Parts: sequence; C-alpha cells; structure tokens
Amino acid sequence: MRHAWHRTARGRAAAGLGVAVLGAALAACSDSHGSGSAAPPSAHGGTAESGSPAPTTHPFTGGTAGLTNPVLAVKIENTKPALPQAGVSAADIVYVEQVEGGETRLMAVYSSKLPKRVGPVRSARISDLHILPQFGHPAFAFSGVQSKMKKYIRKAPVYDISQENAGSAYARSSAKRIPYNLYGDPKALLKQAPKASAPRDIGFRFGPAPAGGRPTSSFTAKWPAATMGFTWSAKAKRWLASWGGRPDVAAEGGRLGGATVVVQYAKTTRSKFHDFLGSYTPLIQTTGTGRATVLRDGKAYDAKWSRPSETSGTTYTTADGKPMTFAKGQVWVVLLNDGKPHIP
Repeated sequence: MRHAWHRTARGRAAAGLGVAVLGAALAACSDSHGSGSAAPPSAHGGTAESGSPAPTTHPFTGGTAGLTNPVLAVKIENTKPALPQAGVSAADIVYVEQVEGGETRLMAVYSSKLPKRVGPVRSARISDLHILPQFGHPAFAFSGVQSKMKKYIRKAPVYDISQENAGSAYARSSAKRIPYNLYGDPKALLKQAPKASAPRDIGFRFGPAPAGGRPTSSFTAKWPAATMGFTWSAKAKRWLASWGGRPDVAAEGGRLGGATVVVQYAKTTRSKFHDFLGSYTPLIQTTGTGRATVLRDGKAYDAKWSRPSETSGTTYTTADGKPMTFAKGQVWVVLLNDGKPHIP
C-alpha cells in the first residue's frame, strides 16, 4: 500500500462522501439511549490515497525504523491479574480505553518493531472498531468478541486475526490463570494477515517542543475503577507509568511509559453492548473535536484534538492553533471521559 501524506482534491471529495455515508450508517445503529453509535465503519469506508512519496520518518514514532512494516493492533488486559504485561514496551502507540465496570484495557499498535510475544491478549470492544479505521486495513489481534459484535468485526476495515482465526499464533502460559494467560506471537500473527496496511499518516507530528507549556513532574489519569500515573524522568527522557499507584513494569524488565503522553478527553457514552454480568460497554467518541493535555519533555501543554471522520487521523494543536509536536518515540493516548469519571 502506498502512503497518504497529502490530501488531493479527489481525496478530499472522496473523504467527504465517506463521512456522509458513515454518518448515516452510524446514526442508524445508535444505541437505544441516543448517547452514541454502536456500529463502526465498514471495510469500504475509505482508502488511502496514491501517488505520494514514501515517508522518511515513521508516522507513529517519528523514527526511521520499520517505515513500511505492516500495522498490527493487539488488545491487552490492563487489570491487576494481568500484570506485568508482555510486549507493551515495544509498541509504537498504546491506547488506554475504559471498558465495563470502569476498568481499562490497552490497545497496543505495532509497526516499527515487534516484540517476541504480547499479552495477556483479551477481547475486543466496540471503541476499537472506531479507532482502527484511521490505520487503513490493519491486522487486529484479540482473544474473542461477544456474539452480537461479530458482524461488526466482519464489516470493519481490519484483518481479523483473533484466537478463533489464528489459534496457532497464540499460546497459554502456566504462570497465570485463565483468562489472563493468553499470549500472541506477533510475527506469527502477521503471517495470518499478509495484506495488512503499511503505516500511514494518522495526524501525529514530531519535532522540537512548542513554546510554552507548564513544568510538570507527574499526571494521574482516573477512571471509575482504575488509575494510571505518568512521572517524568529526565534521565530516561520519558514518562514512567504506574498502575494503581505502583510502578507499571514490563514482563521483559524495566518500566512502561512513553516519550509523549496524550491525555485525550472524549465523551464516553453507553453502547448497546454489555458483558455477561449486564455491565454496559462504554463507547468512546473519538471523532469530532475536544480538549487534550499533551505531556512531553517534563511539561504539560493544553491542546485541542480534531478528527473529522473515522478514516481520518487525529490532529493535535496548541492553544494558538499551531501543531502540537510530539517527542520521538512511543506515544501513549490515554482516553478519559470529558467530565468526571463515570460508568455510562
């Protein structure tokens, strides 16, 4: 797949049509509470534009490694029984999403490099299918999905390499109990999706820090039943993560964390899906506009995020409208409700 870095007039027209079609489909599938949509765009929602030169830096990290490697997204458990997690430190992007009961789950996105194993791998959620279209047609690894969501997985612009379809790429560990012991082999997973998209522009911009910003040593993200902290380390030149007030360490050793942490405030509503206990699945509204706090280089920047459609990337701008540049390296996107933490 060629890379889309600059929109052409034809691309803008096609994108506009895609937004209209997707908007109608999403509205038709809204949940009964009128608070959000349950159906993500289909695989026909949009395509990357052609004719653009190959990038010289990776659009997910700002580095030079793996510029054409395929994109793999993996759902990873983020509760106490799952810790320490494997493979998260190798991800280009780590999304933190609210799930049922006010807990959180990760979606790690890989391209520039792959770990030897990743997990514990857990099930997909509807918010994943609203985030992933910006990556084109990535490979998507997860343990499973509730039956009502299967039709949306089939229609989504992803290669389904779940345990059901790529079982040989998964293995259970005796060190943890089910369901917190399923791990995937990223190389084996990608063999099951040979046509997965190469990386493309998703809105991130890397470069020297913008002017301003508040000197900040730490930030704590709060959900109804979980907290994650990020503490600046000048020595490591990144934000070190904590979970529940304790250091969030990697199974491979060392501390998790990223060079840039984007705290993105997005309206969190109730989807029509729920788990076997009757707890409703949150739907995180990642299109539209909203506020954000971007942490980099020991400072916090007030920013605005914008994502016009689900096939578009998310851009971040400073208070004066200039691009909010990220530090090179791993990016964490921490999705918080725009308002107080709540269970929809």
